[in-house]
Amino acid sequence: MEWFRKAADQGHAKAQFYLGACYYKGKGLAKDYVQAVEWFRKAADQGHVVAQNNLGVCYYNGKGVAKDYVQAVEWFRKAADQGEVDAQNNLGACYCKGIGVAHNFEQAAEWFRKAADQGDVVALRNLFKLCGAMGNKAVDDASLIRFGQAIGIGPRLPESKPASQPGGPEPA
Repeated sequence: MEWFRKAADQGHAKAQFYLGACYYKGKGLAKDYVQAVEWFRKAADQGHVVAQNNLGVCYYNGKGVAKDYVQAVEWFRKAADQGEVDAQNNLGACYCKGIGVAHNFEQAAEWFRKAADQGDVVALRNLFKLCGAMGNKAVDDASLIRFGQAIGIGPRLPESKPASQPGGPEPA
């Protein structure tokens, strides 16, 4: 932990991210959401996309900061625009539920599809669920095939990590 701290103090974004994750999860350090947010923010401000997503999760859940859905969406969008799968899925969930942004199924489908195109199983499930809510307008055949593969119908997709949805699993 000492080396993470030294590297983080010297401005190394990856070390700042890992130190934030250790504080968030209480691994090697006492759990401290305020410290986690501080280190996630330092890494996020340097463009670390997973730290940006995790900072969004902190704002969404009110851990270490006041709950602020608009701020959560801003951080999810920064990471999602750079291709971060979990952030794309989280942003899709916000559009789907109308949390921090106006309710918009089309935008939700777009973000879920971007994550699904990278093989994210959670996004595939969300896209499939959204398909039912939209009367099948949002899901093309390729997306449905990928969904079927993800749940074991047809060829298997390569394993992917679970997404950290708002209100779901903890940050990466």
